[in-house]
Amino acid sequence: MANQTVKVQARMEPDLKKAAEAVFDQLGISATEAIRIFYKQVELHQGLPFEVKIPNETTLTALQEAENPERLETFDSVDELFDNL
Repeated sequence: MANQTVKVQARMEPDLKKAAEAVFDQLGISATEAIRIFYKQVELHQGLPFEVKIPNETTLTALQEAENPERLETFDSVDELFDNL
């Protein structure tokens, strides 16, 4: 029996596609191979191969702070960090 394949199509923002394909290039794989890997992981895990949840307000704040490192508080020593906690 010959290998049969099907075509999968998806719509997404052009910037997302470009960014993801840049990562695939660094990994040495094509978008098709990346999608196949994703589908195999979904099959293996019987669900998404990563946790999906809506972040709470504390997590959202931390994510926003991490995206803007110039706004993060810095410390000169570990002791100073722990004193601040």
